[in-house]
Amino acid sequence: MSKKVCIFCGARTGNSEEIISETKKMVALLASKDYDLVYGGGNGGLMGLIADEFLAHGRKVIGIRPSILLSEENSHNGLTEMISTVDMFERKKNMVEVSDSFIALPGGVGTLDEILDVMTLNKINAIHKPMALFDINGFYQKLDGLMDTFVEYGYLDEEVKGLLIMNSDAEKLVEALEDYK
Repeated sequence: MSKKVCIFCGARTGNSEEIISETKKMVALLASKDYDLVYGGGNGGLMGLIADEFLAHGRKVIGIRPSILLSEENSHNGLTEMISTVDMFERKKNMVEVSDSFIALPGGVGTLDEILDVMTLNKINAIHKPMALFDINGFYQKLDGLMDTFVEYGYLDEEVKGLLIMNSDAEKLVEALEDYK
């Protein structure tokens, strides 16, 4: 039975060829391990790239988009399924419910919001699902440092910080997701 990985990432491609090539490698690895994709449903940027790559590998792709984005942004037309939601909150709720694990690729504030919501849900034991940051080219190093500051000042327990898998190697990252207890 296939597993569903929710990938949070930018609606822009960014300016790093390494991010694009490493993203493609990770998608190929996930597809080979029987993962289907849950994501934001967009056609542009890294979102469009991961959808196209999963589809090219013969995997299912489920897009989840708030109705306002269905009309304002380019939605991907070739998906297995597109789920429309009322707003961003319902979108995240649906993503959490249907996904088995979560990966954040490079992105902006929306990506950060999504992975931190998943981290919070794990922290309060509302879910028990692995979550990871794909730290391509050190993209998430400063966030990791900020988390260390939260721990240092007593606002976050080290164990909770440890729930967030972070790796720059796609194989090790996916292995950690699969080994999650």
